[in-house]
Amino acid sequence: MTLPDYGKTFALWRVGAGQTWLDYTRHAFVEGMRDGSLPRAAFLHYLIQDYVFLVHFSRAWSLAVVKAETINEMKVCAGTVDALVNHEIALHIKTCAAEGIKEETLFNSIEAVENLAYTRYVMDAGIQGDFLDMMAALAPCVMGYGEIGLRLKADMNEDTPYKEWINTYADPEYQDVCTNVGTMMDAAIVRRLSDMSASPRALFLQERFTTATRLEVGFWQMGLNG
Repeated sequence: MTLPDYGKTFALWRVGAGQTWLDYTRHAFVEGMRDGSLPRAAFLHYLIQDYVFLVHFSRAWSLAVVKAETINEMKVCAGTVDALVNHEIALHIKTCAAEGIKEETLFNSIEAVENLAYTRYVMDAGIQGDFLDMMAALAPCVMGYGEIGLRLKADMNEDTPYKEWINTYADPEYQDVCTNVGTMMDAAIVRRLSDMSASPRALFLQERFTTATRLEVGFWQMGLNG
């Protein structure tokens, strides 16, 4: 499958992450959704933890609005918060409700250690760093799910019970979120660094992106173990 185009900055970071990116986007949990072999209990465990994750992730994108320097950056970040709170979280609530799990239960769930590690890392990037630090820490989740959704949609078992999850992230509306974030990140890099390849920050931003990707791998494994 041709990799989706989410902008130059993301493409550089994806390549720079190397095997870690493949460990994330082709994890056994992901492949289990594609062919339908993923145990339902593992999926529900992941979904409950992902609900809690998305609450914190939405807060992080809200912080990105504060860190933004342009109206467009603010619009894209605010739009991402809307996509998370009003659409992505809604999928979790709907799926869990069908299994008899109420939203109150989701909200009050105890966070797994892997969840704590990832969400606090992202928030720390925003509190300690600047807008670019936030984008490097946030991008693996947004774009990774977009890439995973497209790949699984093109090659999934039609009988997989995870078709709705796959379709959510392959949907043009979610793909637009990925594209808009990627375009905004490219502009943010030019505005602050001019040429990232010539900036002493390039290595550190790559490290942030790769670390966040490694934490994504741990999140899938947490789901699988559950």
